[in-house]
Amino acid sequence: MATTMTDKPEHLLAGPSGRRRRRSRPRESKNWLGGTISWIWLAIVIVPIYWVIVTSFKSQSHYYLSNPMAPPTEPTLDNYRLVIESDFPLYFLNSLIVAVGSVVPAVLFSFMAAYAIVRASQNRFLKSVNWLFLMGLAIPLQATVIPIYLIIIRLHLYDSLLALILPSIAFAIPLSVLVLANFIRDVPKELFESMRLDGASEQTTLWRLAFPLTRPAVVTVSIYNALQIWNGFLLPVILTQSPDKRTLPLALWTFQGQYSVNVPAVLASVVLTTLPILVLYVVGRRQLLSGLTAGFGK
Repeated sequence: MATTMTDKPEHLLAGPSGRRRRRSRPRESKNWLGGTISWIWLAIVIVPIYWVIVTSFKSQSHYYLSNPMAPPTEPTLDNYRLVIESDFPLYFLNSLIVAVGSVVPAVLFSFMAAYAIVRASQNRFLKSVNWLFLMGLAIPLQATVIPIYLIIIRLHLYDSLLALILPSIAFAIPLSVLVLANFIRDVPKELFESMRLDGASEQTTLWRLAFPLTRPAVVTVSIYNALQIWNGFLLPVILTQSPDKRTLPLALWTFQGQYSVNVPAVLASVVLTTLPILVLYVVGRRQLLSGLTAGFGK
């Protein structure tokens, strides 16, 4: 009785326990086009920033005699000293008061309104209020300048920081309510039911459950509104007149008019105006990214 031997590969002769599987490793394809565009965009963004920072450390005479992109051979802080001596701390304080005084009430009111809209979704009145907030997103600031000006005049608030705070709160509420309401809807209803069964009141549920779970969204809308109010120019130029009521964007504009030839001094004021925004982003970067990317993994 003859037996035939066939030459089979080792991985076919092996038993189930010793079976070897060849796994094909996927080849990583490099996106050269996307990488090139990213580097080009980085250069477009970083070159103006580099020019502003480098120029702010140059003297006025050295700026006109040297290459604009070359670093200063003799760096100087005279431009920053000139800006600080031109009432820059007062303008910074005004911007800080307007930003904090607008963001804190707007976010607190928006959070409580969003919680009420989500928790009492069957209430017709709250539904109409929600639609009213959504309609506020369709009204641009430029279309309400004249009514805001007349209201501020009637309230005798013209040329005051409160005249900037009240409209800023009103324009920050619609978007904040929309974002916070969407985040509160993502909180499982079982958690609210368990809090209710434990005897917790709505106030306790609001601050002990909803607020900690939606903290990334609260930080996100706070930073967004703070940046919008900090960079605001239209309301300060219309609702204020006195030099001691100027905010940083308006002061930067007037400073540029006063020192139109001294380009390094103007750019030094730009750097000082941007620093608080950079610090705010660094402090709340993680919460901001968490709030912006929430829901994409669902």
